[in-house]
Amino acid sequence: MDAPVDLPPPLGSGGHGADAYRPSAGIALFHRDGRVWMGKRRPGKGSEVIRCPWQLPQGGIEKDESPVDAAWRELLEETGTDKAELLCESREWLYYDLPEQLIGYALDGKYRGQRQKWFAMRFTGEDADFAVAEVEAPEFVEWGWFDFAGLPEMVEPFRRKVYERLVAEFSKLVK
Repeated sequence: MDAPVDLPPPLGSGGHGADAYRPSAGIALFHRDGRVWMGKRRPGKGSEVIRCPWQLPQGGIEKDESPVDAAWRELLEETGTDKAELLCESREWLYYDLPEQLIGYALDGKYRGQRQKWFAMRFTGEDADFAVAEVEAPEFVEWGWFDFAGLPEMVEPFRRKVYERLVAEFSKLVK
């Protein structure tokens, strides 16, 4: 797995290329039957622009944190459980750009998008282990298990290519 990531400078500080993208880790959490966990985002900053609020758990990588450690932290922070086993990680960092109306607003106004390292995990618990409303800072208002191949159609268009790449790379894990 990757070593800790040096955080890029914020927009406006001369950062270009990868520096303009917030490093983050994402998790495709697979059920035993091959479906994948998705959460419906709580309305908040930028939600007036978001039409498809469903997404996989994901979040920023903290200074001196490895991508895999960030993935485990984000899984627990966003779903309320860490009952999972690590299966694999994406071969490459995947990037997306925010829509123009969210640049300077979303991601604390610091980045033009995200660069993400994704991790496939198999859920080892029971549905009752999820506690999205009881976590410290709830991000999701509901959750469910969904067909992995159909994920790209459930997310915002600006995230769609990342999800298409995930489906192509991780589909071998689906029963």
